[in-house]
Amino acid sequence: MGVCYGTLGDNLPSPPQVIALCNKYNINRIRLYNPNQAILQALKGNLSISVIVGIPNEELPGIARNTSTAKSWVRNNILNYANVNFRYIAIGNEISPSSNLAPYVVPSMQNIHSAISAARLGNKIKVSTSLSMEVLAQSYPPSTGEFNSEILSSFITPIVNFLAKNQSPLLLSVYPYFAYSSNMKDISLAYALFTSPSTVVKDGNYEYQNLFDA
Repeated sequence: MGVCYGTLGDNLPSPPQVIALCNKYNINRIRLYNPNQAILQALKGNLSISVIVGIPNEELPGIARNTSTAKSWVRNNILNYANVNFRYIAIGNEISPSSNLAPYVVPSMQNIHSAISAARLGNKIKVSTSLSMEVLAQSYPPSTGEFNSEILSSFITPIVNFLAKNQSPLLLSVYPYFAYSSNMKDISLAYALFTSPSTVVKDGNYEYQNLFDA
């Protein structure tokens, strides 16, 4: 289990305080939406905490177009923090397949992967991108889940081919609360909060006790 460490808010605890809390409560995975330097400094030496660090959407065009920019990003935000346990680099966050940034996702993944591999970290740090559930045409029941056919060849297939080739995971942003809040009539609170004592959804041979897994 881990936490998404967002920084958009008021009166936030300092990065050292946050990392101390993670250590205290055995939270050993953190996702950063950008390479926040203060947070990375606080993570130095905390090798029990594995880190997903994101590249902000607006930086993708430059990284996609220029391998030197990708190398600089890796040098400044990964290699300069040798005592941080980086596990994944997420290229962008929930970029819409119809946005003007969509064509830059895979080239950015390729250039960052090349820079990571050149630093001999390709087996340790995997490159991926975090997709929105909106890329699915259908998600219920889970066994019928499929990508939207309209974006399959132009957006999804190149991403999946990259992930398969480099043995990287598919990252997907899942928000059970939004599903529950939009359909409280049919979705029970216990199913949304991991507290259901028994199976709620039976899908062939698969059984689900919580909305997140489904």
